[in-house]
Amino acid sequence: MAEDRQDLFRYVVEEFAEDYHEGELQRREFLRRMTLLGGGVIGARVLLTSLGIAGITSAELASAQTAPPQPDPAKGAGMVDPRDPAISVKPVAYEANGFTNLAYLARPAGNAPAPGVIVIHENKGLQPHIQDIARRLAKAGYIAMAPDLVSKIGGTQQYIDTAQVSSYLAQTPGDEHIANLLEAAKVLKAQPGVQGLGAVGFCFGGGLTWRLSTALPELKAAVPFYGPAPDAARVPDIKAAVLGIYGGTDTRINAGIPALETALKTAGTTYGIKIYDGAGHAFNNDTGGNYVKAAADDAWAQTLAWFDKYLKA
Repeated sequence: MAEDRQDLFRYVVEEFAEDYHEGELQRREFLRRMTLLGGGVIGARVLLTSLGIAGITSAELASAQTAPPQPDPAKGAGMVDPRDPAISVKPVAYEANGFTNLAYLARPAGNAPAPGVIVIHENKGLQPHIQDIARRLAKAGYIAMAPDLVSKIGGTQQYIDTAQVSSYLAQTPGDEHIANLLEAAKVLKAQPGVQGLGAVGFCFGGGLTWRLSTALPELKAAVPFYGPAPDAARVPDIKAAVLGIYGGTDTRINAGIPALETALKTAGTTYGIKIYDGAGHAFNNDTGGNYVKAAADDAWAQTLAWFDKYLKA
């Protein structure tokens, strides 16, 4: 659906703009990303106008279009070593929806029964940080699988330029992402020992976590981190207990909370909303510039407590 595609596309456009205004993206890199998303200089001008950004010449956009990508900041080593003897990790590949899907699986060592959790990545794809999230869940006693939603075009690791990954994810309809996540849920459910399904996602993946909860009735618990709200008309389809986690200064995403809460209450959904004062968008990502340790630590404890209550029960 065109509206569905536009919704995700707009989310990524606005996230790039927010990163630019907050100083995370250099001007040239921001303009390069606008030309990538807009399909060229003319499309970039349309996007910039829609964002209320003026004073950018076509010559500057043309120059930015051919500029090399801004290097990503140095990444952390992760909180759980993949060699930790308490867990086991491996890449997963499976055929679904006409192509080879890739994923990262982490579980407690052995094949003891445990709940399964789908981990949905940000708009940069299946990065090491998301793999670390899967390992953290395994360390906490869950079988976690992080699908790579860039699999259709070769997988995240094929791309040095993360903006190309973001552009692909933005231009792919949400329904297609959900179809791929539903296949991932089938693969996770078939893993030895999996008992019950949950989901957690971040930013772009937080929005998809909300959407997945409307499309997968067997989902028992979900924790979307600062994800855009789902279509209110689909909220009654949510059967999972959902904990929405947000940063207090993340005004772009938080604007959707009041209407979402109204829809959740009306539908009788089991839910919680946790907002961290002083924290912004992506505050949980310890490899990014918005990381807030105190908020991230508490949000993770809240996540595990939510899964313990509604997924392990």
